[in-house]
Amino acid sequence: MKRRTFLKAVPAAAGLAAAAASGQEPGSGAGSEPKPIILPKSETDGGKSVLAALKQRRTIREIGTEKLPPQMLSNLLWAAWGVNREKGPFGQIGRTAASASNSQEIDIYVAMPEGTYLYEAVPHRLAPVVATDLRPLAGNRGRRVGVDAPVRLIYVVDIAKYNTAGFQEPGLHDPETQKSYYNVAIGLIAGNVYLFVASQGLAAWFHNCDKSALAEALKLRPEQRVVYAQTVGYPATK
Repeated sequence: MKRRTFLKAVPAAAGLAAAAASGQEPGSGAGSEPKPIILPKSETDGGKSVLAALKQRRTIREIGTEKLPPQMLSNLLWAAWGVNREKGPFGQIGRTAASASNSQEIDIYVAMPEGTYLYEAVPHRLAPVVATDLRPLAGNRGRRVGVDAPVRLIYVVDIAKYNTAGFQEPGLHDPETQKSYYNVAIGLIAGNVYLFVASQGLAAWFHNCDKSALAEALKLRPEQRVVYAQTVGYPATK
């Protein structure tokens, strides 16, 4: 069944499902205290093939306001940076994107109209961070392009996680090498997002953001740094 046909067939059920998944009362909206969102179990098949997704991969900045259904949001976050195996390198879990010494130093904050959340990969859920719509700060300064898209992913590196990596090679403690490591890690995650949205008929845009304002709003520790952001949603209809 096509996506728009499905949404027309069950609009009330979709709204109730989204409210139930987020732990909110039906009808609660932006401005209310965010609750943890238990994401549906991610689907690991479906969509276009990898080769077809590569052919369709592109940046689309014109993104509509239509919300992502809970299952689509779940699949997006799992594809980006979810757990794909219980036993990965150095005795830790494995993720859908690689990281230096499997340090898993990147955190994804998810900015939505109702608030901003931290994606927790192991329980596969969204933990509330602030009851504030940080989508404007997660875009380029002074530009409103994409600010009304349903989801903006904020990529944050936690330098402290290099200290707990399973293999302590020298580069993990060199600031310049760390930069190359976490930039590559974010690039791999963002690449996963691009391929996922291409396979699902969505739109994505990887971009800069207001790093200092976001760090303050998210109350980050000194070891945490905002690096990039990525906007995701359905392509805007013209």
